[in-house]
Amino acid sequence: MQSAAEGIEIIRAVNHPQVQFLYDIFHEQIAEGNLIEKLDKHIDVIGLIHVADVPGRHQPGTGEINYANIYRKLAELKYRHNVAMEFRPAGDPVAILRAAKEMVSKTAVV
Repeated sequence: MQSAAEGIEIIRAVNHPQVQFLYDIFHEQIAEGNLIEKLDKHIDVIGLIHVADVPGRHQPGTGEINYANIYRKLAELKYRHNVAMEFRPAGDPVAILRAAKEMVSKTAVV
């Protein structure tokens, strides 16, 4: 597949609750952007979200993606599936994972 849109189209065609889309925010930002618009349009088929910032694939807050807005949108959309922290920590991994969790807790309130 060449785009998230192609994968989403396939998932919608399959139309089965056990077939869902893995939305990799890092890759989608690089490929096409418009992350929040896509969450709005396709949240019903997203079953897993991968989190990493651009550039460098480091933790949220180290690059160009506004993760506070992403987390607020996920809360607004009542997203209840998994979010995987799939980044390369730029520093102490335990402290950075704690900080990433705290960022979610602070911003994902609707």
